[in-house]
Amino acid sequence: MIEIKGVTKYFGNNTAVQDISLNIAERENLILLGTSGCGKTTTLKMINRLIEPDSGTISISGKNIAEQNSELLRRSIGYVMQNTGLFPHYTIEQNIAVVPKLLKWDSKKTNSRIEELIEKLSLPQICLKQFPHQLSGGQQQRVGLARALVTDPPVLLMDEPFGALDNVTRASIQAEFKALEELKRKTIVMVTHYVQEAFELGDRISLMDKGIIVQTGTPKELLYNPANDFVKEFLDGQRLALEFKVTTIKDVWSYLPNGNAASDQEKINDEYSIWSTLELLKSTKNKTLRVESIHGECKTVDFTAITSAFSNYQNNNSHE
Repeated sequence: MIEIKGVTKYFGNNTAVQDISLNIAERENLILLGTSGCGKTTTLKMINRLIEPDSGTISISGKNIAEQNSELLRRSIGYVMQNTGLFPHYTIEQNIAVVPKLLKWDSKKTNSRIEELIEKLSLPQICLKQFPHQLSGGQQQRVGLARALVTDPPVLLMDEPFGALDNVTRASIQAEFKALEELKRKTIVMVTHYVQEAFELGDRISLMDKGIIVQTGTPKELLYNPANDFVKEFLDGQRLALEFKVTTIKDVWSYLPNGNAASDQEKINDEYSIWSTLELLKSTKNKTLRVESIHGECKTVDFTAITSAFSNYQNNNSHE
């Protein structure tokens, strides 16, 4: 869907991005992760030509974006900013309708799409006539997302979209983001410096440092097969929590004890992460769960079985 080939960008004597290449598949959520100043936001903004590269090419659906009208290109790509970028003197309805108005949509089509999106994003109907300052931070972020999605673009760019939110609100919005069916049809490139966020939301992660891509891979690949010491050390401080989140019951299935599962137990499938399973066990009445594999096998798990299986899996997949 998106191909970045040999792209370099200078700002004066500083090299912001150095000869990077990256392929992003259709409907993939790719995260650009790294510390401030590593080039991730510059990379994102070059995809919709808010910043022009000094060399290299970027293509979307096989078409070189440098050969396209920049304004039309941007209207065809959703863009979500950290601080929402909402116009303070526009109502929420007017903010969401900005691009449809530029594209000369009729009011019926625009209103129908806005109604559909605010329902999907759990925004109250009353907010449409309100102004941004009258909404909470989480609501403003949902409006920013609605504005980016309103014309149903195939590509969505997100620059630190949840960075301005408090931890509780951010976790809630992230959960909604993962569950939103509307986003599963998009090719998404997201910038963040939050490691946990990258691992929660990304299909793949491109870890950047000093303008280069150090490693691109799935969360598991970065954790268990780091390309070099930089990748390993970047993740070390949060490694255990990350491993809990990227490891699924399917991964540890062979380490779980055999035994028949009771039919009245709460059921989950083997795609659940170890983290999610432990959270669910805490709130389950009998402190056990029935896990069903894709092959039709069933096992009963409790806290001890899960943690023991995870420990054995860890030992056999040591990153040392």
